[in-house]
Amino acid sequence: MKSMSEKVEHSPKMQTLYELVAELTDLSHIMAVLGWDQQVVMPPGGAEERGLQLAALGKIMHQKFATDEVGQLIADLEAEVGDLYAETDEARSVKVSKKTYEKQAKVPLRLLMENIQATTMAHEAWVKAKAASDFSIFQPHLEKIVDLRKQYADLFKPYDHIYDPLLDDFEPGMKTADVREIFEKLRPQQVALLQEIAKKEPADNAFIKQHYKDEYQELFGRFVISRFGYDWTRGRLDVAPHPFTTEFGLGDVRITTRYLKEDAGSALFGTMHESGHAMYGQGVPEKYKRHPLGGSASLAIHESQSRLWENIVGRSKEFWSFFYPSFQMLFPDYLANVSLSDFYRGINRVEPSYIRVEADEATYNLHIMLRLEIEIGLMEGTIEVADLPEIWNSKMEDYLGITPPNDAKGVLQDVHWSGGMIGYFPTYALGNLASVQLWDKLLEENPNVPDEIAQGKFDTILGWMREHVHQYGSKYEPQEIMLKATGSKLTPEPYIAYLRKKYSEIYDL
Repeated sequence: MKSMSEKVEHSPKMQTLYELVAELTDLSHIMAVLGWDQQVVMPPGGAEERGLQLAALGKIMHQKFATDEVGQLIADLEAEVGDLYAETDEARSVKVSKKTYEKQAKVPLRLLMENIQATTMAHEAWVKAKAASDFSIFQPHLEKIVDLRKQYADLFKPYDHIYDPLLDDFEPGMKTADVREIFEKLRPQQVALLQEIAKKEPADNAFIKQHYKDEYQELFGRFVISRFGYDWTRGRLDVAPHPFTTEFGLGDVRITTRYLKEDAGSALFGTMHESGHAMYGQGVPEKYKRHPLGGSASLAIHESQSRLWENIVGRSKEFWSFFYPSFQMLFPDYLANVSLSDFYRGINRVEPSYIRVEADEATYNLHIMLRLEIEIGLMEGTIEVADLPEIWNSKMEDYLGITPPNDAKGVLQDVHWSGGMIGYFPTYALGNLASVQLWDKLLEENPNVPDEIAQGKFDTILGWMREHVHQYGSKYEPQEIMLKATGSKLTPEPYIAYLRKKYSEIYDL
């Protein structure tokens, strides 16, 4: 057995691939630093030049990787390793690199550069449009992005659906038809649950819809995620218009949150959510540093981690039996007369709401289904960008029975389209399903976990995720991860059972 310090010998061609990927990883992390800076501290006037800077780096990366020489290297390595699905890191490194190469080699440099510059400018336009609640400011930028995404998808013809190449970028192996099938199973059952809950007296959550002091919210958020296992020697917490997690390497995985005057729950649960993403990034093994397998399995697997810590753990009775006294002490003006049971019911209130990231567990997936319909329509050409505010509001009424009062709480609420991330949204709902499926298996193997949570102990949870999810990096595709961890591919049934059990208890259904 080799020690961790012993250097593994690779063939010359494999070594060449590893060195190339290491350099490309460094460049991608430099781009991530610039992206983080843009969202956290860069003045708005820097957008145009930041776009040029990012495009310059993107050009260098493209010219280093999307070449005939690299294609030949990967072909030679494929012959060398044989079965790309073999369990070795070498075989899987070639498999991952081959897929990345085949996608990138199809993208002309012109389109890549245009996309980077367009999305950089679009982000600043989105920030301005959201602040003014005026979609017209963002509209021309989104029209450009949709056109670029269509051009990108066309590079991968023939496809079953134009949305497939975009979805595959975030959820490898998943097809539009697969997502639609899962959502068709989910929607009627979630709607039925909502209809049952709607007949009951709603839980009071007025205590959380207040302006808690930002500095105390930050203090509590840091306290919680430190207990979870977020490593501050390899991370930090900042503020951004839309919370996100970013990685500059295994030793630097950062999170952001936001503090809302009208809702303390945003930072409270958003910080837990982002820490779940970050602990996944921090959990990738050291051997995969600057390596083809140094990423994650998929965005849905990533989302399973964030939703697990935010909801399954962070909204549980056991969690608050430990943390509520501290939280109550920090905010006595709002919580002195709120019992633990009333607090628990309040933070789990089910109510159709405008904002996805603040949506409760029972309605959240409906927000995603709405976005999927819109994105598919944009790509098919059946929906025009100019009509989005009206279409958004119509679909909100259809799905949730409410109409946003303005663009900021409607079509402009999410940052994703400004970054060209069409195809991303379905992974949120798929991540919800995966989170419960993983949780059920964890509890089966560790039935004392709820008692540990009530004592403020989270080592078992994080350790289990490290062993069954994090340690693999991007070695396995998402369905392989689910099979290895739970014995089953992704399925909606455990999630529906979880929702029904939880909310039947809260609402006495």
